[in-house]
Amino acid sequence: MIISRTPYRVSFFGGGTDYPSWYRENGGKVLGVAIDKYSYITCRHLPPYFTHKYRIIYSKLEMVNSLEEIQHPSVKKTLQHLGLTDGLAIHLDGDIPAKSGMGSSSSFTVGFLKTLYALSGRIISKEKLFKEAIYIEQELIRENVGSQDQVLAACGGLNTIEFLQNGEIIVNPVIIKEENLRSFEKKFMLFFTGFSRYASEIAEEQINNTRKNKAALVEMRAMVDEAYKILTSGKDSFCSFGKLLNETWALKRGLSGKITTGDIDNMYETALQNGAVGGKLLGAGGGGFMLFYVEEENQEKVRAALKGRLHIPFKFDFTGAEIMVYQPNL
Repeated sequence: MIISRTPYRVSFFGGGTDYPSWYRENGGKVLGVAIDKYSYITCRHLPPYFTHKYRIIYSKLEMVNSLEEIQHPSVKKTLQHLGLTDGLAIHLDGDIPAKSGMGSSSSFTVGFLKTLYALSGRIISKEKLFKEAIYIEQELIRENVGSQDQVLAACGGLNTIEFLQNGEIIVNPVIIKEENLRSFEKKFMLFFTGFSRYASEIAEEQINNTRKNKAALVEMRAMVDEAYKILTSGKDSFCSFGKLLNETWALKRGLSGKITTGDIDNMYETALQNGAVGGKLLGAGGGGFMLFYVEEENQEKVRAALKGRLHIPFKFDFTGAEIMVYQPNL
């Protein structure tokens, strides 16, 4: 039996420039962090005396006899990609629901790849892990997804990620003092908007608008370097980082008519009126989670103002995808 744990992520700046349709022509760059909310996968070989060959448990229960019958797209394509035909029992679970803007689908693909490699007695590097996950999602499943979620899920940590025009991906950890890092970590509040959405559908419109949105995407990419300078200045003051989030949200909401709603806008304005410095909707948009930068003395006021919304405390994760239980013969 193999049990893996893979973090979800928070994207701060540069989202939208990590789509291949953009960075293959212009280059891209993002700043994001993995967090201590996880996708868990349990996987073991299924003994041959069952009447089915594959048992897959998630929000559905699948018990089928061939890869072609599997409905879960990532399970199906990952198994086909690796050429695995042994019977398997696979159980998927997570700390945060799917379709919530936290990179959950990519976290699953990354974690499932790592799990299957471990089940086969193989080790996979972090770089190979995120590159294979990107290939599976973008080329095999044909999802409208970017390339940052897989990197943060595989590597963990607070990073800038650069996407070169030749397809190469460069991951650079943000190096700051431990006490400043912990101070920065405490500035954020995460709230659930109350509804989920299909990111691929929203991302499709954004991708189609790429040429029209070129000026905004160039500016959003430049904000990565500005935010990086704030973090590495050596100062224990990050208010300007929060203000920058406000600027990137203003740009992001103009990339597609599907990114925000009246309810989301009201939620955002309520937080700002009660002490939040800035924030943004995570993921492609349309729902999921809203992130706010709030100085600690104002956090209770913001929490009270958004009392109808689920508040999710979190910390940063620096491990990335990892195998928690390795007992391949069970």
